[in-house]
Amino acid sequence: MASALTQLSDALAAAVEEAGKSVVRVEGRRRMAASGIMWRDDGIIVTANHVVKRDEGIGVGLPDGQKSQASVVGRDASTDLAVLRLDGATGVAAKLGENPQVGHLALALGRPGHTVQATLGIVSALGTEAWRTPMGGQVDRYLQTDVVMYPGFSGGPLVDSTGRVLGLNSSALVRGVSVALPVTTLSSVVDTLVAHGRVRRGYLGISTQPVRLPAPTAEALAQETGLLIVGVEPDSPADQGGLVLGDAIVGVDGSRVRHHDDLLALLSGDRVGRKVPVRILRGGQDHTINLTIGER
Repeated sequence: MASALTQLSDALAAAVEEAGKSVVRVEGRRRMAASGIMWRDDGIIVTANHVVKRDEGIGVGLPDGQKSQASVVGRDASTDLAVLRLDGATGVAAKLGENPQVGHLALALGRPGHTVQATLGIVSALGTEAWRTPMGGQVDRYLQTDVVMYPGFSGGPLVDSTGRVLGLNSSALVRGVSVALPVTTLSSVVDTLVAHGRVRRGYLGISTQPVRLPAPTAEALAQETGLLIVGVEPDSPADQGGLVLGDAIVGVDGSRVRHHDDLLALLSGDRVGRKVPVRILRGGQDHTINLTIGER
């Protein structure tokens, strides 16, 4: 038993050492520093957006003890991701893992100080479908662990028992739960931010709340709920398109809208600037209004 425990302990230490070569300290806010992942060896770093309060002059502590400066390449607040570029420095790119399973050991790593820190847990929950953050960002799958998120760990990696990155830890995605953004989401968002500086999101300029439709209407539309408009921003796409308080949105561009997540999913970047049909109920009557989707 002692030998087996020693071997496990040594393997975990080796995983931390391997993954730690790509974990950096990010000094992008006044209080405690946070962590980041060296995503590419040409100096591209991914970290949590909420820990980076400025765009330039960001201090980065490298694994070899050296310090460099970095600037923001792009941000996506909806997935709490920011991409930084080192000023004239390079690093060791993280090795990426795949296909974690519930029960697998997982290590959360951080470098809020000069040395790498780690905490151990297991993968406690995995989703099979994409989900949306409270800010509307799409995440490829739900990845939850029971690791303890110590101060300064946000932006650091979740790694498997061999030191390969499974995701990025953020304390801002779901309060009270340790959730990591999986590498598939990281890859997509990082590539987009490096190429364009932002992730395009559609925007209407409305506040809504779910509403249950009257039985005859629900039967006719084959859906039980819609979204009641309770606020319209002046000069927003919704305002310019003719949506008003009291309208109930039941469809966008030919797809049903039952819940808020349905609407967010339909306000995708490819619809920005396009005029699309929005199906509403107004005074109990079915109407279609064509409006141009704005950009968030």
